[in-house]
Amino acid sequence: MFDSLSDKLHAVFKRLRGESRLSEANIADAMREIRLALLEADVNVDVASRFIESVKADCIGTDVLSSVTPGQQVVKIVHDQLVKLLGGDAAPLKADGEPAVIMLVGLHGSGKTTTAGKLALHLRKEGKQVLLVAGDVYRPAAIDQLEAIGKEIGVSVHVERTSVNVAAIAVNAVEEARKEHYDVVILDTAGRLQIDETMVQELIRIRQAVHPDEILLVADSALGQEAVSVAEHFHKALELTGLILTKLDGDARGGAALSIRQVTGVPVKFAGSGEKMDALEPFFPERMAGRILGMGDVVSLVEKAAAEIDEAEAKALQEKLKKNKFDFNDFLSQLKMLSKMGGLEGILRFLPGGRQISQALSGMDPRHFKRIEAVILSMTKEERSNPDLVDFSRRKRIARGAGVPVDVVSGLVKQFETMRKMMRQNGPLGRMLSTGAMPAAAPGGGFALPPAQISRKEQEKKKKLAKLARKERQKQRKRKR
Repeated sequence: MFDSLSDKLHAVFKRLRGESRLSEANIADAMREIRLALLEADVNVDVASRFIESVKADCIGTDVLSSVTPGQQVVKIVHDQLVKLLGGDAAPLKADGEPAVIMLVGLHGSGKTTTAGKLALHLRKEGKQVLLVAGDVYRPAAIDQLEAIGKEIGVSVHVERTSVNVAAIAVNAVEEARKEHYDVVILDTAGRLQIDETMVQELIRIRQAVHPDEILLVADSALGQEAVSVAEHFHKALELTGLILTKLDGDARGGAALSIRQVTGVPVKFAGSGEKMDALEPFFPERMAGRILGMGDVVSLVEKAAAEIDEAEAKALQEKLKKNKFDFNDFLSQLKMLSKMGGLEGILRFLPGGRQISQALSGMDPRHFKRIEAVILSMTKEERSNPDLVDFSRRKRIARGAGVPVDVVSGLVKQFETMRKMMRQNGPLGRMLSTGAMPAAAPGGGFALPPAQISRKEQEKKKKLAKLARKERQKQRKRKR
């Protein structure tokens, strides 16, 4: 969603870093371009103007104009102001009641029912017992959908199919939660295509009946400024305590995410970025600002890895590496773990400069890792446990089983041997990411082999050539003088 804005801001910063010193003139030019980039991203006009004025005021201070690295100073100022724009500090969820009641509201199609399931899973991972409540009684499919989601994530769902009194359903659900010692009740409510008096009054009755700890608006960030307008209307009627932005992984302009906090005064508490149930994360303004400016979000990546990687399994793998016993079974488990974390592209978006690396890998066949998995699964248990058994005759059989040429299997085996040596020297995931040791897709769908180790003679030859080049440059400078 923020790719276009990120690219334009990156271009502005690149030019500023090239300036030997900053002046009011080149700062004014940069601010004009940043303002245009914000408006093209569908940021509210008043919000964009106030943002630019704040950045400009900080940029023309004497500390920046006289700084040794003025371009970097401007980047820091823009980052700090972007954090303020997004809300400053993160706003935690209030889920400490007995039970805590969370009421989700929003327009039809904003993703309330799916978000209810995502939020339930998020809280369950934190060790809380959650009860989902089917409060959308006007759309039978919504009740069926919530029941299916509850079954998928292992969370109970309170359903009353014969009742249309949503306030009474909510009261009954809270009473059940209190008796059964649930920690949190999440109430999914009905939506409309647009805000109307009937819907608002029903939501007010629910609020008066159960006194929710949180009233969260689920807003579709792809709606742009319309989402901001919807948030204003809901806040006026219900006094919202927070927002959940959905579809941040879409290709629409991200102006709503940047404007909604400033316009409504209501904090964004969660952001959804995918269809899967685990694709919901707490909203941290500082981390989001870092992603928009291409600085990455390593903290979120570490948290994501910690949630997906089993500590006991990681220690067992480390022991195997020390004893040089890393096999294809371990390699397959690493691939699956990488897939859980969103694949290679999912990891790269959290790293500084990861977007540029991701663009460089855009030509890679998305079926590449599936092909690796097919090759490994075509091996016998003995071959996966002992890679040294995979001779040429076995490779031919594995290739037939996986439906790939023999040289593809041979390339994977050689790549695996190189990876095993590298991983023995360092941690598995860190080494794979830092060295690019994952098997790369070769033209034609095979596996590219790693570049051969440069011999000592070749290294010495390169050093001599570099030395001669330096001498030649020095001579040219003397001639110019």
